[in-house]
Amino acid sequence: MAFQLKTTAFKEGGTIPKTYTCSGQDMSPALQWDDPPAKTQTFALIADDPDAPNGTWVHWVIYNMPASQRRLDEGIKPEETLPGGASQGVNDFKKVGYGGPCPPPGKPHRYYFKLYALDAPLKLKPRATKEHVMEALKPHLLGESQLMGTFGR
Repeated sequence: MAFQLKTTAFKEGGTIPKTYTCSGQDMSPALQWDDPPAKTQTFALIADDPDAPNGTWVHWVIYNMPASQRRLDEGIKPEETLPGGASQGVNDFKKVGYGGPCPPPGKPHRYYFKLYALDAPLKLKPRATKEHVMEALKPHLLGESQLMGTFGR
């Protein structure tokens, strides 16, 4: 089995339920993964919308999840440091933690959840941006997996 990011909340390419969007409770969906690459020490996750009107919009930044972790529960609290030691960054809503899909009315947007397996923890404090995380993870990337869902209003 390959390194794969999954959720029971929606099918790959399917519609993200309203619960996980700004039209609902705006809570993060539960995510699971298994079979990370050998030598994985930490994971990072970025969720973003490449279809946003002014360029890619970042919805969630979380990093330094321990190698033993294989899931994120539904409704992760917007705290800078999570139990287990993971850090959350700042999204494009200028908030720490998850900010759900909230596109303008019209065609549905695509939302990518990308999980990165890393060979070392990132030397970043909580509240890092996607740009900081992506730059810091480049020399440590062992593998990645993604999940995509859509949402429109």
